[in-house]
Amino acid sequence: MTAAPRLRAQGIWKAFPGVQALQDVDLELHAGTVVALAGENGAGKSTLIKILAGLYAADRGTIEIDGSPLELRQVSDATAAGIAVIHQELELAENLSVAENLFLGRLPTRGRFGLRDNSELERLSLTALDRVDLDLDLQTPVAELALGHKQLLEIARALSQEAAVLILDEPTSSLSAAEAQTLFSCLDELREDGLAVLYITHRIDEIERLADRVEVLRDGRNAGSLEHHEIERETVIRIMVGRDLVSGHAPAAPADGRIALDVSDLRPARASSAVSFDLGRGEILGFGGLVGSGRSAVVRAIFGLDPIESGVVRVDGRTLAIHSPRDAIAAGIALVPEDRKLEGLVLELTACDNLTLAHRSRLGRWGLRNRSRELRSAAEQQRRLDIRAPDLDAEAATLSGGNQQKLVVGKWLAAGGSIFLLDEPTRGVDVGARQEIYALLHELTEQGASIVMVSSDSEELLAMSDRILVFREGAVVGELTGEDRREESILRLALGGSSLNGRAA
Repeated sequence: MTAAPRLRAQGIWKAFPGVQALQDVDLELHAGTVVALAGENGAGKSTLIKILAGLYAADRGTIEIDGSPLELRQVSDATAAGIAVIHQELELAENLSVAENLFLGRLPTRGRFGLRDNSELERLSLTALDRVDLDLDLQTPVAELALGHKQLLEIARALSQEAAVLILDEPTSSLSAAEAQTLFSCLDELREDGLAVLYITHRIDEIERLADRVEVLRDGRNAGSLEHHEIERETVIRIMVGRDLVSGHAPAAPADGRIALDVSDLRPARASSAVSFDLGRGEILGFGGLVGSGRSAVVRAIFGLDPIESGVVRVDGRTLAIHSPRDAIAAGIALVPEDRKLEGLVLELTACDNLTLAHRSRLGRWGLRNRSRELRSAAEQQRRLDIRAPDLDAEAATLSGGNQQKLVVGKWLAAGGSIFLLDEPTRGVDVGARQEIYALLHELTEQGASIVMVSSDSEELLAMSDRILVFREGAVVGELTGEDRREESILRLALGGSSLNGRAA
């Protein structure tokens, strides 16, 4: 007799006001297998995993664990049933230490008075971190960690619970290539140990690498299923979006050779090295390197989010005094930050409010807002970017990740930026939305805009960048152009290639 699936969901329906999120969805996870869940943003993936996590109650349908019915009314029900979920948006207590986050709510105790057992906490924490090859000071506050390290910490916490079903929602979205490989090795071991893994990702190469089977959702329904030997990039994409897509572009040097942004000996506060580079008009300049290599620190300093210790920033030959984002915006510099929800959007505001936030004063008169002009401006960006929202009065928090990212980009397009600093612009974005963002970047450069793209995705850097600067330990250690633009070259420099002397550009 064939063993019952570790987890089985049958006929799952879920509706929200005005939206039918799931319609008769089925899913099976067997012990010792990794099932990838794919689909565009808005396809229903997040709704399904929130139901399995006990965050939402299904309107209809059944869920079983090892053949026994399971009623999920709250998160504790899922945890008790052996279901551990790592959500795309981090769920860490920023003010607590690494060790305290790893065992939050289940700290080891000793003695009759239940005092915290710090030695046992240290032992358990080191074991948990070792599972993801993460070397951290256990007393470090989580707020001080890089985003990639926070993601790995979440994964370590879930693994320490020894669940029978592990659900991961875009776990590599903020990880470097090396960190992602560490995760993949962990998942290989977990599969051998008999865990059932549901892996949600937009990255087809990860599906090819990990999945025993891929299940595709489209518009809240099962759209197709492929076994491992059937998984091919074009086939998966065709099921997801119903059409073939082509990514990237053939890099070419800017046509007129003008310099839009010139950065000389820039040293962000607390950085160990200074960085110099220039950005041509109409160019896409890629920033590669491992998480924590200093890429984000540079773009944040240029935009005025973080202090500049020393150095010079020039736009079109004019030296800027950047003390705050207001100074950068006035010079035509825009930043799409790595953490769109924390720094790119005001989630409680509407789509219209977010799209007009950076130029609202220009739409009004005498200090008063002009609602009709705001709506017209927002509607223009909604059409241009194909932002999918019930209406422009929908809260940003209710939109999918890809549409939230489009709000951030649209905000700066409406404000008239000419230099775009994009920090992980397609993080957590599905294949279809990613293509739309790529097409938009092509359009912007054709119109003369200049772009710095920070990305942990080497394939994305190679497809989109005219040149690539590789960072390590706060310094630019290499520039890749032409035939030198190869994935192995990026990784070699990031892990220990020789540094450049003088300017990087």
